[in-house]
Amino acid sequence: MKYILVTGGSRGIGRAVCVRLASMGMPVLINYKSNAGAAQETKRLVQEAGGEAELLPFDVADPAMVDAAMDAWEATHPDDYIAVLVNNAGIRDDNVLFMMADEQWKSVLDTTLDGFFYITRRILKHMMPRRRGGRIINITSLSGVKGLPGQANYSAAKAGLIGATKALAQEVAPRGVTVNAIAPGFISTEMTEGLPKEELEKMIPVGRFGRPEEVAEAVAFLVGENAAYITGEVININGGLYT
Repeated sequence: MKYILVTGGSRGIGRAVCVRLASMGMPVLINYKSNAGAAQETKRLVQEAGGEAELLPFDVADPAMVDAAMDAWEATHPDDYIAVLVNNAGIRDDNVLFMMADEQWKSVLDTTLDGFFYITRRILKHMMPRRRGGRIINITSLSGVKGLPGQANYSAAKAGLIGATKALAQEVAPRGVTVNAIAPGFISTEMTEGLPKEELEKMIPVGRFGRPEEVAEAVAFLVGENAAYITGEVININGGLYT
């Protein structure tokens, strides 16, 4: 059986992606780091929508935890494999650069870039030689495309993810694996809580923040068969804020 793995799938965009992709007929593995309650709620929503889901807790930035979790899952699913990987896990810890602490820089890059590297490397070892085909979608950000003040760490991490997307797409295309990125702008999630929403909406041509479900629709398109010739691309979903 083919599975979908969504990292950071317990809340926000990750939750919307889990629910939407489950409707495509493949069971979803909901990865989360620590918020078991939110992950259980995502699982409930997937099942309520008629899909199947399993919880897969581990810290994407910890290679030992990644390998241990995947070893355990593969041992209990010997005839199954992960055909779709959505790298969504990420954190924000904003500050102007001259006041930014070492840990603020490191933790943001570790989760986005190291997390992408550890889990994608592991999944590709099975996706490429044995199955010949797959989909990898990396959730980056407007911050990684445009750069945003106060987010040098987040912008660096998300821009790095875009570069990795373009490089990896060329490496794995001969094996039928596509790699694309989606760069959301301001989306109404917990991650954007506390931002001056009314002021920011005045800057967005469509006049509002996006919804997580709108990002999930783009992910669903890239997962589908009709997107097999699309790879190495970055799809911006920002309401026209930056084109």
